[in-house]
Amino acid sequence: MFHRIQQLDDKVVDNIIRFRSPIKNRIMVAASSAGNLGIIWFAICLPFLIYSPTRKTGVNIIFTLGFTQLICEFMIKRLVKRERPCNHLSDEEQLIHRPKYYSFPSGHTSASFCVVAVTLLRCRWYIVLGVFIIAVMIASSRVYLRVHYLSDVVVGAILGFLCGFASVALFNQMLQSWFGI
Repeated sequence: MFHRIQQLDDKVVDNIIRFRSPIKNRIMVAASSAGNLGIIWFAICLPFLIYSPTRKTGVNIIFTLGFTQLICEFMIKRLVKRERPCNHLSDEEQLIHRPKYYSFPSGHTSASFCVVAVTLLRCRWYIVLGVFIIAVMIASSRVYLRVHYLSDVVVGAILGFLCGFASVALFNQMLQSWFGI
């Protein structure tokens, strides 16, 4: 089964070049850069944190980003140690610098989809839709830029959702037990 997944992943990496164009390259580099260090998600948090009725949501987003980072980046990625597809490409084929760390799961994607999960449970549909569109752009940019395999991104999205849903439950439990809220 893993062999078949790797074959599909390799096929996607090999064929993604057919979809490239200068404008798409700029869009995808910008989308990927927005996900660096979770910058876009912290920026999106600010209005939630400033406005008192949504402050819990903003704090929950920060909590879920840390929780997801711990699970995906510090635990799973270091256990699996999957090499990135860009490590097999020439420097001329790269549109961004090669990331230093392992490939599986995609940290950009898991961070993006944990925020989708929190907003899905805490926000109105139009906020969820905006966050979802940004998350999909970031996730697809990672495959387009050939720094992740398709399976890295798919599993990153699933793990992000699971961590996001779990973090809302944990966050609510902490608020209840610590503050009686």
